[in-house]
Amino acid sequence: MNNEAQCYLPLSDKTVQCTLCPHNCILKEGKSGICRVRVNQRGKLVTEVNGFVSAINFDPIEKKPLFHFYPGSTILSIGTYGCNLRCFFCQNCTISQTAARPELPHSFYSPEQIIQIALNRPDNIGIAFTYNEPIVWYEYMYDIARLAKKAGLKTVMVTNGYINKKPLDKLLEFMDAFSVDLKAFSEEFYTKVTSSKLEPVKETLKRISLAGKHLEVVNLVIPELNDDEVSFAAMAKWISSELGRDTVFHILRYYPNYKLSTEATPISLICRLKSLAEKELNYVYSGNINSESNDTLCSHCGNILISRHSYVVSLTGIDTEGKCNKCGNYFLKKT
Repeated sequence: MNNEAQCYLPLSDKTVQCTLCPHNCILKEGKSGICRVRVNQRGKLVTEVNGFVSAINFDPIEKKPLFHFYPGSTILSIGTYGCNLRCFFCQNCTISQTAARPELPHSFYSPEQIIQIALNRPDNIGIAFTYNEPIVWYEYMYDIARLAKKAGLKTVMVTNGYINKKPLDKLLEFMDAFSVDLKAFSEEFYTKVTSSKLEPVKETLKRISLAGKHLEVVNLVIPELNDDEVSFAAMAKWISSELGRDTVFHILRYYPNYKLSTEATPISLICRLKSLAEKELNYVYSGNINSESNDTLCSHCGNILISRHSYVVSLTGIDTEGKCNKCGNYFLKKT
């Protein structure tokens, strides 16, 4: 398998510039980018995670989280190592905040092998690129996604959205659904806490929406860092105005991890923010807490369309056409 990376420019003296994400890292020979897994080897940018799989499992689609994309289904999920953000609260730091070192747990799978594993399970709908940031293993994801489309499999990208326009547009042809982590609605937060910028993520969200791909947005609420209610309300309003009022929005609870020891997000705060978001958006869910509020209700008549108890999902109020069986107003989007 060819390990030369896409999306880079050769410069002078065997220096290269990676053009995959907005960091646009300039790398001298032997150096890696902020992602730790894209490296300049003798004037050529290579990816060290092509086929280097840290985790592979069949998961409920709701775990991504995706609640309106083939609800109740199973999807093959894979991840590697590395990330192009440096969030000091990272919830999966053991694989995302490290390089792909040989001593780390991993298995090797070619794109063809991943497709065969996905096809071997009859109830599997496709492949999710997840666990760590799939942008940094762009080439591996792209090769798998192309084969997946030919095989009739669905493709899902779980991402921070920090990617340049050209590689994103190339990827959109082969991707069906996105779960995008909008970490805050503040440039200061993105700069200080994640070592990145907010505007490119907003641009990614708009381009995904304009492409007609299924999109759900996630926000991890961290006490004292991104829990300001005014900023949160502005984020919900932006999602509604730019992406649509029917955009699915997941509000997740932070737990202490990596370099941040702040206590877990109070459930009462999650509930308040959920109420704020519901003023702008039709489908708001509070994740990773014991909640009875994650059923999907028809935005027109309030009928329960999808009932959820953890990952046990029942499509109780949807007819065979994907519409609300009470008023006919809701259509469950499938691509």
